This record gives sequence, structure tokens and C-alpha cells, in this order.
Amino acid sequence: MNQQNVREILERLQSGQCTVDQAVLALKMEPFQDIGVAKIDRHRGLRQGAAEVIYGAGKTPEQIRDIAAAMWAQGQPAVLITRMSPEAAELVGQTLPLTYNQLGRTGVVGHMPEPDGAGTILVATGGTSDMPVAEEAAITAQVLGNQVTRLYDVGVAGLHRTLAHLEDIMSARAIIAIAGMEGALASVIGGLADCPVIAVPTSVGYGASFGGLSALLSMLNSCASGVSVVNIDNGFGAGYLASMINHIQ
Repeated sequence: MNQQNVREILERLQSGQCTVDQAVLALKMEPFQDIGVAKIDRHRGLRQGAAEVIYGAGKTPEQIRDIAAAMWAQGQPAVLITRMSPEAAELVGQTLPLTYNQLGRTGVVGHMPEPDGAGTILVATGGTSDMPVAEEAAITAQVLGNQVTRLYDVGVAGLHRTLAHLEDIMSARAIIAIAGMEGALASVIGGLADCPVIAVPTSVGYGASFGGLSALLSMLNSCASGVSVVNIDNGFGAGYLASMINHIQ
């Protein structure tokens, strides 16, 4: 259930098409849907403004299919699935209208909404190896109704690549800066932009990067103002937060 569903119920009540008791029942009925393998939070969109997302890691292709089918059947226009394997995508796509992004390991059942955010979200990566996390962030932001600009392979090893895109950086409403190794990209972009910068450390790097811990600590210790940090490889969390920022009027 989302705000549009609630509006429709209230409009029916106002026009006399249903009684007060019927409206109350419709609002409170099935706050979650138990399908055995999962309890789908049907009121997530009403509470938080965005519907529940399926985290695919650890779930079988059949479980993902059944959960997505239940959410789709309840009228959710775009069901986002993160960390989705090609095997799960093949199975889900047999019965549901799935668009699969293999690089970002994301699937979308349904259609992307028209952007309704206040501006543009910029997704930037230090290197090409960071693109899987970046695609997860970008697809998440798009599913949540945002215009997204991708700016890939603009790391500090070639700073001129970053500076060639100053207009994109300075005109964004929110920026997601994604980098492994030493994670310096977030500080550089944070020093150029007048909007919030969400830093995403990735597990890209040699041994002493400790699977992204080095980048995480560098980003947490950024000297640039307005930089916040999400967990290692958490493109979804960054895309979701950027969407919240971009929808503040």
C-alpha cells in the first residue's frame, strides 16, 4: 500500500462509495502478507515513501520469484531486486516482466517511474572496477524516481578526468562517490560540490586495502565538509539515501 492507494480509499469514502468502517478495514487490512518464505511489508511505502526491496543474496531463485510475484500482484509498479544472480533472473523472467542489469546484479520487475525528484543524482566512480556497486546505486535511485547521471572512471590517479566534469558535479542535487583503493574520490568531489556527498567504499584493491576497510576509514576521515559514508559495497544504501535527499522540497 502506498500514498496513492490511501488517497483512492479516502476519495471513495468522500464520494460515498464506501462506509467509514469499510475504509478503516481497507487501511489496516494485511499490513504484511505472509507467503511462507517471507512476510512482505505492504505498508512500507506508506510509512517510508518507498516500497520494500528484495535482497536477493542468500535466497533461492524460486524464493525470489515467489516474493516478486506477490509484490507485483499487489500492484507495486516497480519491484527492485538487489544482489540478483543470473540464474534467479532467468527464472523470474520466465513469468514476470523483468529487466536485469547483470553488472549491477539488480532486477526490476515492472517499469521505471518518471523522475519526480527535485534535481539530478550524480553517481561517480574512481575506476571501472567500481562499476558494479555504482550500477546498484544508480538503478536503485532510478527505481525510486530520480534522474541519474553516471560518471565512471574519474579517479584521482588522473585528476583531470574529474575536473573535466565540473558542471555535472556542481549542478547535482546529491552525489554518490564510489571508490576502492584509498577512497580519495569522495574527498575530492566533496571539495568541489555544494550538495551532500554520499561516499561508498568498495572492496576493490590490493591486500592492504583489507577488502574495502582502507577506503572506508579514509572516507570516514574525509576533510571535506558534507561527506557521509555508507557501508562497504552498499550501492543500494547510497542510492536510497540520495533519493531521500533529492525528494526534499
